[in-house]
Amino acid sequence: MPGSLFAVERYERRGDQRTPPLAALPADSGVRLVVAVHVPADEVVIALVEADDVAAVEAAAVGAGWQVDRVTPAVWIVPLDCA
Repeated sequence: MPGSLFAVERYERRGDQRTPPLAALPADSGVRLVVAVHVPADEVVIALVEADDVAAVEAAAVGAGWQVDRVTPAVWIVPLDCA
């Protein structure tokens, strides 16, 4: 099971009419997509993924064909299953 949480950011380009869905990550990548949100007002898509390290996240994103502008470590403030 992956050990750390990472935020993967994709910045929209001005004039984009719609946000394409995120393709599935490679099954053998060791990276798990937890949740993804689109924030239209900020023109950004943020995906939270679990993985062992940044390199694994970047490799999986490339394998899935994701456009990635930034990958940073993240920390849960409120767990997803808390709602």
